[in-house]
Amino acid sequence: MLEYCRLSVGSRESLEPVLKQLLAFGYERVDAVADPGEVALRGGILDLFPATFESPVRLEWDGSRLNSIRSFNPQTLETLDRHTMLVVLPRQVHSRVSAQVPFEAFLDLREGQYVVHLDHGIGRYLRRATIEGSQGPQETLVVEYAGGDLLYVPIDQVHLLQTYVAFGGRSPALHTLGGTAWERAKVNAYVGAWTYAKALLDVHAKRLALPGHACAKDHDWQRAFEAMFPYRETPDQLTAVADVKRDMEASRPMDRLLLGDVGYGKTEVALRAAFKAVMDQRQVAVLVPTTILAYQHYRTFAKRVGGFPIRVEMLSRFQSEAEQRQIARDVAGGAVDIVIGTHRLLSGDIRFNALGLLIVDEEQRFGVQDKERLKQWRSQMDVLTLSATPIPRTLYLALVGARELSMITTPPENRHPIATQILEKDDASLRRWVLRELKRGGQVYVVHNRVHNIYRVAGDVSALVPEARVGIAHGQMGEAELQQAMMAFMEGAVDVLVTTTIIESGIDIPNANTLIVNDAESFGLADLYQLR
Repeated sequence: MLEYCRLSVGSRESLEPVLKQLLAFGYERVDAVADPGEVALRGGILDLFPATFESPVRLEWDGSRLNSIRSFNPQTLETLDRHTMLVVLPRQVHSRVSAQVPFEAFLDLREGQYVVHLDHGIGRYLRRATIEGSQGPQETLVVEYAGGDLLYVPIDQVHLLQTYVAFGGRSPALHTLGGTAWERAKVNAYVGAWTYAKALLDVHAKRLALPGHACAKDHDWQRAFEAMFPYRETPDQLTAVADVKRDMEASRPMDRLLLGDVGYGKTEVALRAAFKAVMDQRQVAVLVPTTILAYQHYRTFAKRVGGFPIRVEMLSRFQSEAEQRQIARDVAGGAVDIVIGTHRLLSGDIRFNALGLLIVDEEQRFGVQDKERLKQWRSQMDVLTLSATPIPRTLYLALVGARELSMITTPPENRHPIATQILEKDDASLRRWVLRELKRGGQVYVVHNRVHNIYRVAGDVSALVPEARVGIAHGQMGEAELQQAMMAFMEGAVDVLVTTTIIESGIDIPNANTLIVNDAESFGLADLYQLR
């Protein structure tokens, strides 16, 4: 069990036992703390430099009562921050971990990989090397720059390196050590970010300054529509619905973030908001990241509003160009009440007659400019954002009050927790799990995120489980072929769907209860969570 020492302001604990525990944790007693792992005592004041902190901490006692905990600058003694609680781990925990984990692991570096140095720009990582420094041998990371110049980055400066993230799959040009190109690039990036941030701020200010459309209170059709929901709402769902309706009935434009795990009922909240907007003679746009999710939402929305005079259409690559042009004309003429689409909704030929509500699903899959472009169409429209895993920017805006926040944390009735297992890859386990699901009448996803050999993997699954009907779906398929593959799985004509992460955007197939991820180590943690 991991040992730790927890200290809280106002707690009754003598200073001497705390010092004794810190020394047992491996901290070194000194006259004045200067480096991590040191502790100093002067009267009722204990200075401590935790191994994981960037600055030391001062704890002040009044008798047996801990009065204050604050971080401070060891040179000027200036207070940097105040804390109500401090958790201290043994010093050897940090040293043991750092001694065993190579520094490249923190950056996931491989020989030949492109990296970015904060001061020198893009280079290519070559190897680790030990060089003679002024204080003896020093371990470094060797980075190559243009012209074959080498930069030796000391281990204590590894925080200046980041792995290079490529856009478009192209290899970048190496910067020149001592050149000006990198500094110019940083200045341009700063100016571009500042300009765009100002544009976002202007849009937000305009939304607050201009009066929005205030929807009328619920009437009989709204209540009848909600009564048709075949499940019992969770308390969080009802609270979220009330929040959204209150925003829509106010004169200020709504900008609300709805957080909830997949399957927790965010779509029903969005449906009720959309119905309310349509009842107030306003159009609704539902923006989703994938054609598959667009088709699923189209089916869900069309089925739920089927008994009412509401026209729902979908705009995605599943339709022919002629169909898309006709739907675009109908949207512009006001004949379409709810339109659901992918990036196609952002095209220049899409015009709305009276857009009143924008619903953005899985917003983390869109670029900021995509979403803000829609906002700029109508500064007065209501915006409802749905997400299970919001990007930090959106969550930050909600937490600081620039965007309202609702959360659905209560699972629906009879929903079982997700059981996750990590297993060694073997054919027997794959066959056992597939057969287990098929015997109870369910379906299985096998996620393999490599299109070039996905057909071979599907063939392997068919050979291992000949009893199963196996299908394939991936984003490089033609529109008709992909739609046919997903329809076959949705309608139960396929038992096992071998697919890429095209399904990760909340595809709702209640009969699919087992998901097998092949080569899970090739996925990022966020990808695995989204799939789960």
